[in-house]
Amino acid sequence: MNAEPDKTSPGDIPTPDRLLHTGSEGEFTPEDVVLASGRDVNAKNLAWAERRMAEKGRACMDELLP
Repeated sequence: MNAEPDKTSPGDIPTPDRLLHTGSEGEFTPEDVVLASGRDVNAKNLAWAERRMAEKGRACMDELLP
């Protein structure tokens, strides 16, 4: 056991929910969809995101993010 008290660094503070959850109430772009999916932003992935947005609307972001 360590006798020293636990110290938290600024990186250990939880991020507030308002910063974590995007929700789909705001506007988003195909680039946002690509980034939320973890893909690289390039012409192929932007085209994929545009198709996904056309098919699923706002739900496409809800499926990718919490």
